[in-house]
Amino acid sequence: MSGLERTETGRGKKVRRMPSLGRSRSPEPSLAAKPEDRLYNSRFKSRPRGPGHRGAFSPLTRRILYVNAVALCLLAAGLLYLDEYRDSLIASETEALRVQGELFAAALGEGAVTTDAAAVQEFRSDVVSGMVRRLVQTTKTRARLFATSGALIADSQDLLRSGRLVVIEDLPPPVRESVLELTLRFFYHIIALLVPDEKQLPVFVDRADVSLDDFAEAERALRGEPAEALRQTPSGQLVISVGVPVQRYKKVLGVLVLTKGGAEIEQNLFEVRTTILQVFAGAFGITVLLSIYLASTIARPIKRLSSVAEAVRRQQGGRIEIPDLTARGDEIGDLSGALKEMTEALWLRMDAIESFAADVAHEIKNPLTSLRSAVETAARVKDPEQQKRLMSIIMADVKRLDRLISDISDASRLDAELSRAESEPVDVGRILETLVDVHQSSAEDGGQRMVLHLHSNRLTVSGMEGRIVQVLRNLISNAVSFSPPDGVIQLSARNEGGDVVILIEDDGPGIPENKLTGIFDRFYSDRPEGEDFGNHSGLGLSISRQIVEAHGGKIYAENRRNDQGATSGARFVVRLPAI
Repeated sequence: MSGLERTETGRGKKVRRMPSLGRSRSPEPSLAAKPEDRLYNSRFKSRPRGPGHRGAFSPLTRRILYVNAVALCLLAAGLLYLDEYRDSLIASETEALRVQGELFAAALGEGAVTTDAAAVQEFRSDVVSGMVRRLVQTTKTRARLFATSGALIADSQDLLRSGRLVVIEDLPPPVRESVLELTLRFFYHIIALLVPDEKQLPVFVDRADVSLDDFAEAERALRGEPAEALRQTPSGQLVISVGVPVQRYKKVLGVLVLTKGGAEIEQNLFEVRTTILQVFAGAFGITVLLSIYLASTIARPIKRLSSVAEAVRRQQGGRIEIPDLTARGDEIGDLSGALKEMTEALWLRMDAIESFAADVAHEIKNPLTSLRSAVETAARVKDPEQQKRLMSIIMADVKRLDRLISDISDASRLDAELSRAESEPVDVGRILETLVDVHQSSAEDGGQRMVLHLHSNRLTVSGMEGRIVQVLRNLISNAVSFSPPDGVIQLSARNEGGDVVILIEDDGPGIPENKLTGIFDRFYSDRPEGEDFGNHSGLGLSISRQIVEAHGGKIYAENRRNDQGATSGARFVVRLPAI
């Protein structure tokens, strides 16, 4: 790589640069639209990929709604599954019916039993029927009293008047159900048909000639122990039955069977389920609204960013700004910030490529113009001396083109190489020692001296050793070019604030104050007076800055001052993050 270049009066002769060509917004058709590019663009235009019409809700909104709704529906379904609650109600009702039967049996044993002259205990027929009816009058239960032989003695729903038997049957109270209740009952009925109850209960058949054999729980009651049973009517209505022995002085005289329908239990379950569904309906509505709000805060910004990104991809003219949503303070804000920075970086890269292409075209055009003029003149000139001079000009221009193309190729590959290469620990002190040794071994006697000062034993950075060596060689070559033959080039390195700071100082004329930053521009060249023109491409400092910044560092130039404040040379400073 060639040495570093500067220009301006005081540092050597001034090199005249042609005005910058600027950016080219209308490239040649042959360069802008290759056949494969036109095919690629036609395919893209025929298949737009941006967000289109997707209905009232975006897919993300629908997913959020589905997830929240499914979770709530599963919760509601679990709450509606009230088998344990139903079992507890049945158990409570059965226990209450058993206690009630024991009380009734004790009352019958005391008040409806008589003892004849032979000390035989039996029920009083004139008392037992009325007593059975009166005992269950307010309990909504049906009582049957059976003798130990199995015959029916009394039934709470039988009324004997004027020698005729009248059967009393309780009718359900008139109930006016709402549309919601009717709908829910129909819904539960459909579920019952589709998902039958695994607990199949015996069918309860209420016959006129009923006997003790029709009640299995009565067999246990005959042995002096209360017993209960669950049955269901042909229509599926639950029936709870309890058999209690009627005793007097520990002797079982009969069995009292109490039966009660499960309408109250089913009504309680229905009311609980109705309440759950009402709460579910309210919670579902709130969930839908909150889901839509949540989706709007997620889906809409993402859709907006997607639309703008698609517009950027299709944009042919000026820039399109990515919406700045970083004020949200969440991941979408981070995404918008990253997209915005990425787009800005792409625009800067495109601008840099356009500018680089224009500068390259300008820099190559100058030696080509000179070469063409020399060739055209050589064809007309007959004088051998003039032809010899023209051939030397042609050779110089060819060498200049070769050097320029090599440096341009290196600069164009630099970005890709820096992005792909893996970093490794680099010992800056060892590199500086090696470069000083190389210079001292090749320097002529009485020439420039190079002095190295290492202020730390550990001067390690993370990066690519070859590129860091390239930067230091450029800076050293630049210092050698501008230092007088007996000058001293000072190299030093130290650790400072988490960085490795490298200084390269020369004894040259310094740098004009208004060019301290411009010397890092591409193709900027200012060489010492007496040096052949065209030996440097003007890319050395530009490439050095590119390499240093890719390593997360900084490079800048400043002038050295003596005690009187006059410029005594130039100083280049490189700061790289230490490890």
